[in-house]
Amino acid sequence: MFFVGGLNALRNAESLAPKAAPVTDRIVPAAQKAAPTAPIPEDTTTLVRVNAVVQLVGAAALATGRFPRLSSTVLAASLVPTTIAGHPFWAESDPAAARAQRLQFVKNVSTLGGLLLAGVDTEGRPGVAWRARRAAKDVRREAKHLGHDVQNAARLAAAKAT
Repeated sequence: MFFVGGLNALRNAESLAPKAAPVTDRIVPAAQKAAPTAPIPEDTTTLVRVNAVVQLVGAAALATGRFPRLSSTVLAASLVPTTIAGHPFWAESDPAAARAQRLQFVKNVSTLGGLLLAGVDTEGRPGVAWRARRAAKDVRREAKHLGHDVQNAARLAAAKAT
Protein backbone atom coordinates (compact mmCIF):
# COMPACT_ATOMS: atom_id res chain seq x y z
CA MET A 1 0.00 0.00 0.00
CA PHE A 2 2.76 2.44 0.93
CA PHE A 3 4.97 1.51 -2.02
CA VAL A 4 2.17 1.95 -4.54
CA GLY A 5 0.77 5.05 -2.87
CA GLY A 6 4.21 6.61 -2.42
CA LEU A 7 5.19 5.99 -6.04
CA ASN A 8 1.86 7.36 -7.24
CA ALA A 9 2.24 10.49 -5.10
CA LEU A 10 5.82 10.97 -6.24
CA ARG A 11 4.88 10.68 -9.91
CA ASN A 12 1.70 12.78 -9.64
CA ALA A 13 2.60 15.32 -6.97
CA GLU A 14 1.42 18.28 -9.05
CA SER A 15 -2.05 16.81 -9.60
CA LEU A 16 -2.37 15.69 -5.96
CA ALA A 17 -1.27 19.05 -4.53
CA PRO A 18 -4.70 20.72 -4.79
CA LYS A 19 -6.29 17.88 -2.77
CA ALA A 20 -3.51 18.13 -0.19
CA ALA A 21 -3.57 21.92 0.10
CA PRO A 22 -6.36 22.16 2.72
CA VAL A 23 -4.40 19.80 4.98
CA THR A 24 -0.94 21.26 4.36
CA ASP A 25 -2.26 24.78 4.88
CA ARG A 26 -3.15 23.77 8.43
CA ILE A 27 -0.17 21.52 9.17
CA VAL A 28 2.65 23.81 7.98
CA PRO A 29 1.92 26.72 10.37
CA ALA A 30 1.55 24.29 13.28
CA ALA A 31 4.83 22.56 12.39
CA GLN A 32 6.62 25.90 12.00
CA LYS A 33 5.32 26.99 15.39
CA ALA A 34 6.40 23.71 17.01
CA ALA A 35 9.85 23.71 15.37
CA PRO A 36 10.67 27.29 14.35
CA THR A 37 14.22 26.52 13.22
CA ALA A 38 13.34 23.44 11.16
CA PRO A 39 13.43 23.88 7.37
CA ILE A 40 9.77 23.09 6.68
CA PRO A 41 8.76 23.60 3.05
CA GLU A 42 5.62 25.59 2.42
CA ASP A 43 5.00 24.48 -1.17
CA THR A 44 2.23 21.87 -1.25
CA THR A 45 3.74 19.96 -4.16
CA THR A 46 7.03 19.64 -2.28
CA LEU A 47 5.19 18.45 0.82
CA VAL A 48 3.36 15.80 -1.22
CA ARG A 49 6.74 14.61 -2.54
CA VAL A 50 8.28 14.60 0.94
CA ASN A 51 5.35 12.54 2.26
CA ALA A 52 5.74 10.14 -0.67
CA VAL A 53 9.45 9.65 0.02
CA VAL A 54 8.74 9.16 3.74
CA GLN A 55 6.21 6.47 2.87
CA LEU A 56 8.58 4.73 0.44
CA VAL A 57 11.49 4.73 2.88
CA GLY A 58 9.26 3.75 5.81
CA ALA A 59 7.68 0.91 3.84
CA ALA A 60 11.09 -0.38 2.74
CA ALA A 61 12.36 -0.27 6.33
CA LEU A 62 9.29 -2.02 7.70
CA ALA A 63 9.28 -4.65 4.95
CA THR A 64 12.94 -5.49 5.55
CA GLY A 65 12.63 -5.48 9.33
CA ARG A 66 14.92 -2.46 9.77
CA PHE A 67 13.81 -0.31 12.68
CA PRO A 68 10.28 -1.77 12.69
CA ARG A 69 9.01 0.34 15.59
CA LEU A 70 10.35 3.58 14.16
CA SER A 71 9.29 2.85 10.59
CA SER A 72 5.76 1.85 11.59
CA THR A 73 5.41 4.99 13.71
CA VAL A 74 6.66 7.19 10.86
CA LEU A 75 4.28 5.48 8.43
CA ALA A 76 1.41 6.03 10.88
CA ALA A 77 2.27 9.72 11.12
CA SER A 78 2.41 10.06 7.33
CA LEU A 79 -0.87 8.18 6.89
CA VAL A 80 -2.93 10.68 8.89
CA PRO A 81 -2.59 13.68 6.52
CA THR A 82 -2.71 11.35 3.51
CA THR A 83 -6.04 9.93 4.67
CA ILE A 84 -7.58 13.27 5.52
CA ALA A 85 -6.52 14.85 2.23
CA GLY A 86 -7.09 11.82 0.03
CA HIS A 87 -10.41 10.50 1.29
CA PRO A 88 -12.63 13.36 2.53
CA PHE A 89 -15.91 11.44 2.34
CA TRP A 90 -17.63 14.19 4.32
CA ALA A 91 -17.08 16.64 1.45
CA GLU A 92 -18.60 14.40 -1.26
CA SER A 93 -22.03 15.32 -2.58
CA ASP A 94 -22.49 12.13 -4.60
CA PRO A 95 -23.60 9.29 -2.29
CA ALA A 96 -21.73 6.63 -4.29
CA ALA A 97 -18.52 8.65 -4.25
CA ALA A 98 -18.98 9.33 -0.53
CA ARG A 99 -19.36 5.58 0.15
CA ALA A 100 -16.21 4.81 -1.86
CA GLN A 101 -14.24 7.51 -0.04
CA ARG A 102 -15.58 6.35 3.34
CA LEU A 103 -14.46 2.79 2.56
CA GLN A 104 -10.94 4.00 1.73
CA PHE A 105 -10.93 6.22 4.81
CA VAL A 106 -11.88 3.30 7.07
CA LYS A 107 -9.28 1.08 5.38
CA ASN A 108 -6.60 3.67 6.13
CA VAL A 109 -7.77 4.08 9.72
CA SER A 110 -7.58 0.29 10.13
CA THR A 111 -4.07 0.32 8.69
CA LEU A 112 -3.21 3.15 11.07
CA GLY A 113 -4.30 0.95 13.99
CA GLY A 114 -2.04 -1.85 12.82
CA LEU A 115 0.88 0.54 12.41
CA LEU A 116 0.37 1.91 15.91
CA LEU A 117 0.37 -1.62 17.32
CA ALA A 118 3.56 -2.38 15.40
CA GLY A 119 5.04 0.84 16.77
CA VAL A 120 4.65 -0.28 20.37
CA ASP A 121 5.43 -3.97 19.82
CA THR A 122 8.70 -4.99 21.43
CA GLU A 123 8.63 -8.51 19.91
CA GLY A 124 8.87 -10.01 23.37
CA ARG A 125 11.97 -8.01 24.24
CA PRO A 126 11.91 -5.51 27.06
CA GLY A 127 11.38 -1.92 26.04
CA VAL A 128 13.64 1.00 26.92
CA ALA A 129 11.45 2.09 29.86
CA TRP A 130 11.53 -1.40 31.39
CA ARG A 131 15.29 -1.63 30.94
CA ALA A 132 15.78 1.78 32.59
CA ARG A 133 13.62 0.80 35.58
CA ARG A 134 15.45 -2.52 35.86
CA ALA A 135 18.86 -0.81 35.72
CA ALA A 136 17.83 1.65 38.45
CA LYS A 137 16.60 -1.23 40.62
CA ASP A 138 19.88 -3.10 40.06
CA VAL A 139 21.90 0.00 41.02
CA ARG A 140 19.88 0.44 44.22
CA ARG A 141 20.35 -3.23 45.13
CA GLU A 142 24.10 -3.08 44.47
CA ALA A 143 24.41 0.14 46.50
CA LYS A 144 22.59 -1.51 49.40
CA HIS A 145 24.91 -4.54 49.24
CA LEU A 146 27.94 -2.29 49.03
CA GLY A 147 26.71 -0.37 52.07
CA HIS A 148 26.37 -3.62 54.04
CA ASP A 149 29.85 -4.71 52.93
CA VAL A 150 31.32 -1.40 54.08
CA GLN A 151 29.56 -1.68 57.45
CA ASN A 152 30.84 -5.25 57.91
CA ALA A 153 34.38 -4.24 56.95
CA ALA A 154 34.21 -1.31 59.41
CA ARG A 155 33.05 -3.66 62.19
CA LEU A 156 35.87 -6.09 61.45
CA ALA A 157 38.43 -3.31 61.41
CA ALA A 158 37.07 -1.96 64.71
CA ALA A 159 37.17 -5.43 66.26
CA LYS A 160 40.78 -6.00 65.13
CA ALA A 161 41.78 -2.58 66.46
CA THR A 162 40.56 -3.44 69.95
